[in-house]
Amino acid sequence: LSAVGILKGVLALLVFFGLMEGGGSTYGLLYAIADGFFYFLPIVLAITASEKFRGNKFIGMAIGAALCYPAMVGLSGGEALGTLFAGTMFQTSYYGTFAGIPVLLPASGYPSSVVPIIVAVYFSSRIERFWKKVLPDLIKMFFVPLMTLVIIVPLAYLIIGPVVTVFSSLISAVFSALYSVSGFLAGAVSGAVWQILVIFGLHWALIPIAIMETGMYGHSGVLSPTFVASFAQSAAVLAIILKTRDQKLKGIAIPAFISGIFGVTEAAIYGVTLPKKKPFVISCIAAAAGGAIIGGFQVQGHSIGGLGVFGLPSFIDPASKDVTGLLWVLGATALAIGIAFFLTMFTYKDTQPGGSKPGNAVTEKKTEFEAKRQPEEIVSPMKGKTVPLSQVPDNAFASGVLGRGLAVIPEDGKVCAPCDGTVSMIFKTKHALGFQTQNGTEVLIHIGINTVNLDGAHFTPKVEEGASVSKGQLLMEFDKEAIEKEGYSLITPILLTNLEESAKIELITGKEVDKGQVVIRL
Repeated sequence: LSAVGILKGVLALLVFFGLMEGGGSTYGLLYAIADGFFYFLPIVLAITASEKFRGNKFIGMAIGAALCYPAMVGLSGGEALGTLFAGTMFQTSYYGTFAGIPVLLPASGYPSSVVPIIVAVYFSSRIERFWKKVLPDLIKMFFVPLMTLVIIVPLAYLIIGPVVTVFSSLISAVFSALYSVSGFLAGAVSGAVWQILVIFGLHWALIPIAIMETGMYGHSGVLSPTFVASFAQSAAVLAIILKTRDQKLKGIAIPAFISGIFGVTEAAIYGVTLPKKKPFVISCIAAAAGGAIIGGFQVQGHSIGGLGVFGLPSFIDPASKDVTGLLWVLGATALAIGIAFFLTMFTYKDTQPGGSKPGNAVTEKKTEFEAKRQPEEIVSPMKGKTVPLSQVPDNAFASGVLGRGLAVIPEDGKVCAPCDGTVSMIFKTKHALGFQTQNGTEVLIHIGINTVNLDGAHFTPKVEEGASVSKGQLLMEFDKEAIEKEGYSLITPILLTNLEESAKIELITGKEVDKGQVVIRL
């Protein structure tokens, strides 16, 4: 989505500067790349939603294709058969029926939509599992998808789509009401809360609305005020880079600043500003100031997907070549950057490494823990081959940000205690567990990559949370073949999550090991 969003922005620039003809065949072919993914987004989302809900992805794709089918998309272009909810904000005309029931469609149908296909695939996965249970094995291959599709596609058109459209209309009405009071107020609120919404993942509630509006009208102003948030965040991080003497913090902040300029702020939020608190608050204030300008002058975005500097061309109107919106965005961004940078420069003060001030009880407790650190050995909890964390296909583990350690490529489906200690936590999804040794070292055993998506399927804990166990005692069993069949890697990171930087450890990697063999020495 980001890639095609960037291409849309580049095409807008080329047309604006007269380097390409907007109606030419070259433009048309490149625009097909930029807009095709966006138009058929329900099919793409069907694949990822099917993986999430453990449904057949080809059934999901068939649902997405049905929602984008030209005859259905063009249905609303004919003569209306009737009107429902007349006189209300939900008034809608219908142009076709299914078994006598009106088929209610948005003005442009469901291409480029987000929520309807996700909801449809969720229910489809449930229906699919039902048919798998009740149908004879002899006919499952053909009749499971057949029976699932003939139920879910009509439901998508008759119930799921209209209900989602109503909720989208309500949310749009709330934002419209806010803008009707004051565009400056609406923009300020959007800019201020955007990063907070990102932390909780709630920003995804607004993105489908922006996608829907862009698909229907060719532009959307819902996300425009939030554009400055990533630059405000990056400016605060830049100020910290210039002021801090903490080399570890600087090592985190520099790549976070670079990624923030390109619109990816999670590293800046979680790694730098949020732990420091005040810079995060300052970035929200700065984003509110910039957002107020964008909202007040009702700047519209004309494409979805471009982040950070790559998002700037999206504010050029491709039809009229008007750059007024882009100029307002550049001014608002400069204001947000200035506020965030200078306020952070004036207010930021280094604390001791780890964020604790001199004399803080946390610092004293950590020092005491370091002094009591005893040599200990961690054995492999499973049979397999040990490899460095750098070989784990997940940046959070491979980078060591979650803890130091190694990984095991398992040969069977058993996990045993890595030493004497206590099972401190068993994840709700059963794919990982926490362990505390008698010396206080915290060990995380994470079985596989992205196996959280299995929601506990194929994992069977053999102990309860809080249990005291002995080295080698069986903690968990998992169905290795079933998990791998669903496409998940079972490489298992073994992490020591509370080690201080000064702790010296020896990692034994690149070897075939059995349960009980030493793989980590402290």
